[in-house]
Amino acid sequence: MKNLFLILIMVPILAFSQSDFEKAEKLFKQQKYTQAQVLFEGVLKQNPTNLKTIEYLGDIHGGAKNWSQALIYYDKLKKLKPTEANYHYKYGGVLGMLAKESNKFKALGLIDDIKLSFEKAIQLNPKHIEARWALIELYLILPGIVGGSERKAKRYSEELAQLSPIDGYLSKGHIAEYFNRYKEAEMQYKKAIEIGTSKICYQKLADLYKNKMKQPEKAKSILQDFERQKG
Repeated sequence: MKNLFLILIMVPILAFSQSDFEKAEKLFKQQKYTQAQVLFEGVLKQNPTNLKTIEYLGDIHGGAKNWSQALIYYDKLKKLKPTEANYHYKYGGVLGMLAKESNKFKALGLIDDIKLSFEKAIQLNPKHIEARWALIELYLILPGIVGGSERKAKRYSEELAQLSPIDGYLSKGHIAEYFNRYKEAEMQYKKAIEIGTSKICYQKLADLYKNKMKQPEKAKSILQDFERQKG
């Protein structure tokens, strides 16, 4: 009888939470983040360990560049489910944004945790593409004295190539572009276009032509090629 009583009490609460969660999720997908946040926070009060609700709240704060608040939610996710690669990846990403907007001394203190977060994501999910891209970017922008290294960036680029040839070519192009080797970058982006039809492949080459090689007509032509193959 006692258990039945508890069930009768809990069913309306769970139904209410589920209904609010669905409403919040719909608002989130409509990019109505402020309204979604209010509902998600209410759901979280009813169920403090709901992983998806916590993740949505972290994403909302991250999207609004409230990095410290987003970090709290992603840290909670890591503790609740330490085997989920994406939670470590998102945690590392927010740490990276905090470092970017902090003074140099604070940023230096965050570097190891950022690396470890992305590396943990790869350890948990060996096919994690985004974490490798993040490590490539990290090793490119870090000064050599604190671990920056083109060699390390290339290592993750090679791993990307094994998982996704398009990402491999794009990342090799990105590395070459970063070091002003524009002809090499051009070649890599063209290889990506040869095997990929997504806009990002064409956009990367067009941006290279327009912003780095000062060839706006080529940039325009590349984007026109994309529109033609799409149509």
